[in-house]
This record gives sequence, C-alpha cells and structure tokens, in this order.
Amino acid sequence: MELKFEQLDYQHDAVNAVVRLFQGEPNQEQTFALQSDFLPVVGNRRVLPLDEIGKNLNEVQQDFSLQKTQIGEHGLNFSVEMETGTGKTYVYLRTIFELNRRYGWRKFVIVVPSVPIREGVLQSIRAMTAHFQTAFDGVHFAHSVYSSDRLNRLRSFATGTHIDILIMNIDAFKKDDNVINRANESGEAPILQISQTQPIVIVDEPQNMETDLAKQAIDSLNPLFVLRYSATHKNPYHKIYSLNPVQAYNKKLVKQIEVEPVLAQNDVNGAYVVLKGFVAGKKKLTAEVEIHFNDKKEVKKKTVKVSSGDDLFDKSGGNESYRHGFIVNGLDAESGEITLSNGQVITLGEDDDLIRDEIMKKQMECAIQEHLKKEKRLNPKGIKVLSLFFIDKVANYRENGKFARWFAEIYERETGESANGVHDGYFSQDKGKDKDTNGSSKADEDTYNLIMKDKEKLLSFDSKLRFIFSHSALKEGWDNPNVFQICTLNETRSPIKKRQEIGRGLRLAVNQKGERVRDDGVNILTVIPNESYESFAANLQKEYEDECGIQFGNGGAKRASDRTRQTYRKGFTLDPEFLAIWQKLQHKTRYAVQFEREKLIQTACEKIKAMPVIQKPQIVVQKAVIHQSLTDGIWGEERNSRAGQTDIDWAIPDILHEIQKKTRLTRQTVFEILSQSGRIGEIGNNPQRFIDLVSEKIQTALHGLMIEGIEYFRMPERDDAVYRQSLARWQELEQYGAEFFKNQYTFEINQEDGIKKEKTIFADYIPLDSGTENQFARDCESHENVKFYFKLPEWFKIPTPIGNYNPDWALVMENQEKVYFIAETKNTGKGIQEGVDMDKLHESEQQKIQCAKRCFEVFDGVSYRVVEKVTEL
Repeated sequence: MELKFEQLDYQHDAVNAVVRLFQGEPNQEQTFALQSDFLPVVGNRRVLPLDEIGKNLNEVQQDFSLQKTQIGEHGLNFSVEMETGTGKTYVYLRTIFELNRRYGWRKFVIVVPSVPIREGVLQSIRAMTAHFQTAFDGVHFAHSVYSSDRLNRLRSFATGTHIDILIMNIDAFKKDDNVINRANESGEAPILQISQTQPIVIVDEPQNMETDLAKQAIDSLNPLFVLRYSATHKNPYHKIYSLNPVQAYNKKLVKQIEVEPVLAQNDVNGAYVVLKGFVAGKKKLTAEVEIHFNDKKEVKKKTVKVSSGDDLFDKSGGNESYRHGFIVNGLDAESGEITLSNGQVITLGEDDDLIRDEIMKKQMECAIQEHLKKEKRLNPKGIKVLSLFFIDKVANYRENGKFARWFAEIYERETGESANGVHDGYFSQDKGKDKDTNGSSKADEDTYNLIMKDKEKLLSFDSKLRFIFSHSALKEGWDNPNVFQICTLNETRSPIKKRQEIGRGLRLAVNQKGERVRDDGVNILTVIPNESYESFAANLQKEYEDECGIQFGNGGAKRASDRTRQTYRKGFTLDPEFLAIWQKLQHKTRYAVQFEREKLIQTACEKIKAMPVIQKPQIVVQKAVIHQSLTDGIWGEERNSRAGQTDIDWAIPDILHEIQKKTRLTRQTVFEILSQSGRIGEIGNNPQRFIDLVSEKIQTALHGLMIEGIEYFRMPERDDAVYRQSLARWQELEQYGAEFFKNQYTFEINQEDGIKKEKTIFADYIPLDSGTENQFARDCESHENVKFYFKLPEWFKIPTPIGNYNPDWALVMENQEKVYFIAETKNTGKGIQEGVDMDKLHESEQQKIQCAKRCFEVFDGVSYRVVEKVTEL
C-alpha cells in the first residue's frame, strides 16, 4: 500500500507562517563557496536584516492571534505548535521544499531526541517522496542519517548543490568526546563541514532537548535559523503558529475519543499492598505504599508512607488483615523492593489485588469485542482495524504468558476462529530474548525499526496481524492511522501519560487506497484504561495545562486570584452588643445519654434487615464520550454501563471483633444483633463490605437512641479564663483578619453615603456558601429590628454524639425588648406554608439540630431557631 498525502488548509497556514518570516529575502540561486580540501562548500546565506525579520515575525503573530515577541528576545529561533496526529512531520518537510522554492536554501538538518522519532522521520520521507516530487516539479533531494561510521557523508552534504536533509540524533553530537566533535588529521572537527553550510535546523520535539548541553550542540551547527516543532513546547521561542490539542479535537482533525474503563467495585478485602515508589529523605529512606485503610466509616484504598520497622497494621488504622506478619523489615530502592516480616517481597509496580487479573481479562475482552464490532462496520469501507495493547511485563505475553492465553481464549470464543497470526508483540531484544525496557535503551532500536517498516503492511488486508502488543515504553515515534482501540494492561495503575497513550491512535484513518478517510462515524478512538473516565479526563486536562500551557475556564475550581483577605471592624470586641451576646455563648457544655440495650438491639436489627443485599465485588464496564472545551475543560459524558459479579473466595476475618471496634459495643451485644438480623449468610459475599454496612446501621440506631435521651449540662465556671481565652481568639481575628476564597455567594457589607453600618463585626466581606445565606445577610443589613448580627466562626462548636455541630448565625433583635438568637439557615423549598420542612433534611442534619435545641436550653436568654428568612424569627 502507498499512503496518499494532501495539504490541508491548517497545514498550509503552518508552512506559510515560516515562509513569511523572510519576506523580502532574495532567492539565493547562486551558491557561495568556501575552500575546504579544494572542494567548494555550498551553503545557505541570508541578507535580510534582523529588524525586517522582526517586523515579519510580528505580522505573522498578529495574523494568528499569538502574543507578539521582540526578535531580540530569542534570536532566530521560531516555534510551531501542532497537536500529535495533525501532520507535524509533513508540515516541516513541506516547509523545507517551500523555503527552497522561495529563497533557494538547500541545506537542512533535522535534530531528533530519540531513535523512534528518527525512525518516524525516515519513514515519513520514504512515504512522502513521490508526493513532494509531484508537488514541487520533480525536485531532486537527498536525505541521510548521520552516523559516526560514515563521516564521508558529511563531505557530500557540504558540497552538494541540491536540497540535502541530514537527520541527527542529539546524542550523537552534544558531547565533546563525540566523534563528530573530535579533531581529525587535518586538525578540523567533522562538524565543521556542517556548520560551514549554515544549515536551517529543524528541531523535532524540542522539549526533550532543553538542557544546556543540547542547546550548545544545536548552536555548534551554526544554523541560519532554527525551527522548533512540537505539540508540547517547554519554552515557546517566538511562537508563529499554534494548533493546540483542544482546537485539533474540536475541528475534528484527529479522532474523537471515547473511554471504556473497566473498574472494580467493593474490592476492599484482604491484606492488599502495592509499592508506589520511594522517597529519599535527609535521614532515612521511606516508601509510599497503597493499602486497605480502616476509615471511621468504611475501608478504603489509601497511600501511606512507611519506613523500616513500621507495622502496616498501625498504618492501616487497625485493619485486622494486617495484624500478623506485616512489619516492614527492609526497603531497597535500588532493586525496587520492600520486605515484610512474613517473608513477602513487594516489588515496585506489582499489584497483589486479587481482583486485578479479572479486571485486565475483562479489559482485553472489551477491546476485542469493540475491535470486532468496528471491523464489521469498517472493513466494507476498505478500512483495516488495528488494536494496540500496552503491557508492562513482556513475560505476561511471551512464552504462553497469561495475556497470550487470555487473548486466544477470548478471540476464539468471540469469532469461532483460531487466533494464530492475528496478534503479535513488538518488544526490545537483548541477546535474542525479549526484555522490559524504558524506551530509551539501545535495545529499543530494533523494535522501533520493525514497527516503522511494518507501518504500511499493517494497514493492508494482506496482513492477518490486527492486534499489537507492546511494552509500555512505546511512546513518541510510532503511531498508526488505523489504531482504533488502545487497551492498557498493567499489573498496577498505568504510569503512561494520557497524551502519550492516546497519541498512538489519534491520526485519521486511511483506506486500502492509502487515502485519508474524513468521516466522523469512522474516526473514533476507544481507550480501555484501568481508571475511571472521570479520572482519565481530569488527568488529560492537567497534562494539557502543564505541558501545553492551555488555560481552561474556571469550571468551579478555586483560583489563586479569588483568594481574598476578610477584615474585621476595628473595636468590635468592645461593642456592647457583641459583648452581651458573646458572654451568653461562651459557656462550655457536656452531654449525657440514656438508652435501653434491648431497644438498641431491636432498632439495629430492623435497620440491618432493611439493608440492600450485600453485593459481591463487581467488575463494572462504563462507556463515556470525552468532550473538550477551552471554557469548560475536559469531561466525560457516560453513555452506558454494565456490571458483573466476581467469584473470589475471601478469607473471613473476626466479624464480631471488627464490628465491635467500629461501634464500641460489647461482643455479646453485637452477636445478638447479628443473630437476630437474619443476614449472617451474606458475610461470604463481601466480608469487609458486610462489616462496614452493618457497623453503619448499628451506629445509626445507636445515635438515634442516644439523641432521643440526650441531656446537656453547663460546665462549672471556675473562673473567667475560658471567656478570656475565647475573646482572645476574636481579638486575633480583629487584628489580622482571615483569608478565604470569594465566590458568587460572598456578601459585601452595605455602605450608606460611603459610611459602613456597624451592625456586624465584619468590615468588608462575609464568606458564604449558598444563596439562602446571602439573602439572610442582606435581610439582616436592611431589617430595622436586627440591631447586630454575625456569622459564627468555624471554631464555635456544639458537641453531639454524631460529631461537633457549628451553627450559622448569632443575632441581637429588638422591638420592645432585646432578644438573642442563634439561627440555622436552611432552604427546603416551597411548601404548604412558609418555613423549613424538617422532614426534608438529611437524617444527620435533623439529629444535630435536635441536639442543638437541647443544648441551647441551658444557655441563659438565647433562643435557637431553624429558619430560611430573618422574618421567621
């Protein structure tokens, strides 16, 4: 198959942006020569003054709505930003021929940071040669890769009279001891033969070549000027064209993305330990491990720091699964291992989650099913469908590894055909054996060569190969327009960046004639990741922000610019109105509760009987379309989901002991509750979820009975130390204020004739979180009976059996007499009559309000009310 190429409008703009920089430069038809071993050196030259180039630069930047820069800032270094998959290599190769046609320049050096990118450039030149010769009247050009074994090629580069393109890996010439930089017998370094030509230097993926050594190496080529092409510029030197990923996506210049994550739900059983990484401290080495953490309410996965001697039982919040044998005996950062006291060795990146294999098998099934569905639809259109699997261990595929076994099993079940020949792996070799590599070793070179040479072959129906397995090190430098599924199969969560992951399949598809297919129904890339679509979208957005400098709209996130200092009215702590109400509120309280044990058992049993069935851990498959917007960011819109149960036999912990720890009831009471509940048979479905849910229902019953029988008491007033201490906190706020984030509900204190009323303790703003609170503050300001009001600070708390409670407002009202109120503002919507419908509040809110009513009964002359509006007081 021969790929067909066309120049699109946006590619023409990118090429033209460079050509216009040198408007006014005469065409250098005549060569100029320098003597070098009696052979003339044919090079580029420029006569256009720097200030004229600067004017051209600003005109180009203005036309493309880019920030203007002064030519002296970065010299003759220019940046073109193009998203992966939009034809960046095509654009800079075409730019070479346009520069030659317009200005006669002939010598070009393409600098690349790695083997795969170099191989990608070579493959592109091979594929595009016929296209460029047709577009540029049969132009003759030469191209080659620099090699220290073929230094004589530099001579022909320096003396040739046609377009010559030299491709160089930065590592081949950035050090003094590189062959090209060493003086030869004539006393000259070979690099001089390049630098004498004043080549136009094109830097591919320049963000990987920003070290001082790399910059010096590029300067040593003595470039006429430098063009930098990337989707992720670290330093945008004179940006002259920009097509960022969001623009490319929304203009449908790349495939649209849908995400089909496969996730586990309720998988919190057992002693799960994953080593995430090491942290080297000044005194000792620590490691970050993910474990099952025993939270107050339920067991969750949590990453904690550990050092030698730490006990994971303690780090897990007392999770019984780690009771014996989980002391960290040693950490070894070099080998990437930690050793536990039970003899278990945990290796970096390995995941002992019992459900992990089930998830990866389901991911593979989803990828194969999606592939086969697309084949039915696209094969008749002459489009071959490819799928790419990223794996992190070659051994899991080669030599009948589990991935190869699973693939054969699923493929043959879905198609009724043999899987032989339809899948293969591209892995680096070491002494004839496949090996895991990081993508930058010498061993990767053969792998990339093989992939690049097979690019057109893979697109043809003549090849049976449709499913490609690659080590996760495969990143820039290889992609294929007909990759429609990308599946990440990792023992642990994928370390691959989202942009790197999707970049292998973003290009628009081609048919058997090698023609690009521009059909929205065709160009959909399905990613099957090991994370939720919400997480996928959030990570992709963060990468766009960090790597591309894209600034999305606020989208509800707090911004540093919204951070504001709230100031307090000077002298408010001496205001008689404030002192009067604060002297009433500053008293400390305690509570006591009474309830009957039999009533607790009965109530708890009723709640446990009403629980939904305890589900086994499930594998959930979702499907979501990814949307991208510069105003709203990146998000997923779920289209469908399905779930299936797993069949894993879990070890059963001491259920009574675990529930007893969470509820603080006696073992006998817990036993009686479980015995009478009739739900013991569900323990085996999901032991940890059973413990968490039953404990929650018992605590709900317990809290309800405690609150029914709660009684508050004022603490004895030994002296006025407590009052002085609380007043001191107010005085600190009066002096220093407090920082907060402004939002749409923040209330700004009213002013009359430029003078602020002194009805509150605040000087400027009151931080609020709802429209109801904002209206309440407005009404306090305008209501003639409200003499004084303020929002109670977060540290003013009422103790309750279900946690501390912070009421909203303190008010002093006066009509014929003064009344002191504590008000809780709630809005339960329009009802039959005005006011708050308590039954519409969450049970925990109702319970805290019930406690507050009892508590404020022991305060002298203070009324507690739950209201929506000031007029209800």
